[in-house]
Amino acid sequence: MTRAGPLRRRTRRLEVRPLAPRDYARWRDAYAGALPKRNAWDGGPRGAAALTRARFRALLAERARRRAADGFYDLAVFRRDTGELVGTVSAMDVLRGLAQSAYLGYSILNRHWRRGYGKEAVRAMLDVAFRDLRLHRVEAGVEPGNRRSIALARSLGLRREGLKRRAVFLRGRWVDLLMYSATCEEFGIRWTGRVRPRRA
Repeated sequence: MTRAGPLRRRTRRLEVRPLAPRDYARWRDAYAGALPKRNAWDGGPRGAAALTRARFRALLAERARRRAADGFYDLAVFRRDTGELVGTVSAMDVLRGLAQSAYLGYSILNRHWRRGYGKEAVRAMLDVAFRDLRLHRVEAGVEPGNRRSIALARSLGLRREGLKRRAVFLRGRWVDLLMYSATCEEFGIRWTGRVRPRRA
């Protein structure tokens, strides 16, 4: 894996970076060409009304705003050989102060499942989180029935820390999450940030 600038990584097969205006056609084609929805966690294909250039510009603006606020970093995952968009990885709900942590998110479009792209992309996102964002800890919350996501967390060496009851509101109900986590030291990275406790 190589660094290609802040918030950018190149792995053997993938490029991980923020979406850019030049990516519109690849973004549109990726979501329009997804296979039919396969499970509760799969987004499936999107219709043309959700994939307009105006929607894409709004998405870029929102993601840039959230990065500037140091709250949410959503990165696109592209194949290096074809340029296809295959998914996204993210550091969500960033906490500074005493925590210096974030939630880890990952989603690979169903047309690209079972090729190891998820593991490769998430490993790159962990490097971004610990080196570029200078986070100390990341957590991944996975629904207990999502076996593929659990397998991915385990394969990356994330520790299972327990079950968080009624943790998030999804699909009209509160759901439990299995919590997996890692700190930068576990990936051989020395924490170099600063803790700034909030003043009363």
